[in-house]
Amino acid sequence: MEPGANGGPPENQNGNRSDSEGSGSLAGRLVGVGTGGARRVVGATGIDQAMETAIEEAIVRAVQSEAVERSMTRIINGPLIENAVRDAMKSEAVEQALNDLVDSELVDRLWARILESDETQRLIQRIAEAPEVRAAIASQGLGLVDDLGRGIARVTRVIDFVLERIARRVLFRKKRTTPTDRVGVATRLLALIIDGIIVNIIMVTSTALLGLVANVIGVNLGDLSSAAYAVGGVFWLALGSLYLFIFWSSSGQTPGMRFMDIRIEHHGQRAIGPRRAFRRLVGFWLSAIPFFLGFIGVLTRLERRGFHDRLGDTVVYYINPGAPNQPHLAAVIDPMKEEPPIQLEAEPALAAEKPVDSP
Repeated sequence: MEPGANGGPPENQNGNRSDSEGSGSLAGRLVGVGTGGARRVVGATGIDQAMETAIEEAIVRAVQSEAVERSMTRIINGPLIENAVRDAMKSEAVEQALNDLVDSELVDRLWARILESDETQRLIQRIAEAPEVRAAIASQGLGLVDDLGRGIARVTRVIDFVLERIARRVLFRKKRTTPTDRVGVATRLLALIIDGIIVNIIMVTSTALLGLVANVIGVNLGDLSSAAYAVGGVFWLALGSLYLFIFWSSSGQTPGMRFMDIRIEHHGQRAIGPRRAFRRLVGFWLSAIPFFLGFIGVLTRLERRGFHDRLGDTVVYYINPGAPNQPHLAAVIDPMKEEPPIQLEAEPALAAEKPVDSP
């Protein structure tokens, strides 16, 4: 068979191309038609969605399986993640990134927003108003005052013994040979000065209020006679007496005595009562009238009692405010040479097997 006129493949008698070419094109068309038809059939029947669902379900089951869970647990508990985090933290790039984050304006704006928020202000206010915080501040302040008072009391206690030694030497009396835990003249005097300051503050405050009331009602206090000032002096004495009477009868301590760690007692009773407090108060003013000679017994007598102490049948002791129940300090002859012994709890006495007759 000869080629055609155009140099193409030979044609048959009907003018068509050869069977080989025609058959090849027909196969390609059949394959294409079959693929498209299969796709349309699969789409129409929903087989593709069923396969996707089945694959997705298989993946979920695999992830949720115990084998995968055990594998993830081993990875998490193993050294792999820990080493990776450690290596990352040692990395200069991570360190630089963290430094840049801390130094960035984002952190500053975040902190400013937190501090300016209403929640932060309410939190600060709630902390400041908490009873625990107020109690801690108050205890710190009281602790400082107590420490100051204890330091001053230790100094005045030494002065008590020094003044007593000088007074007994001047009066040609024997040197003390018996220890004592009773308060001397210097400590008492300083406690009385503190109480006098408190009474004066109360007096000045009352006078200022009285002057304010007088100005309101149109009374000029400057025109008052000397008798009014005498009345003011009597009022000062009455106020001081009431001050001493209340504290002596109720607790055996004025604020000044409490600051100096001393206390009045009557046969071990701390609250001496109104009757005994009144007798002691009368003796106190009587001791002050003859040039304070009624207090000389505190300086010269071994029991360190003045006229007011003997009239009220009371004794003033040094106390240890830091110990339970605030006991007396140990009795000494010279606080500069002797240290108070440490008080231990008394052990129960052993029962004797046989009674011991005393001589």
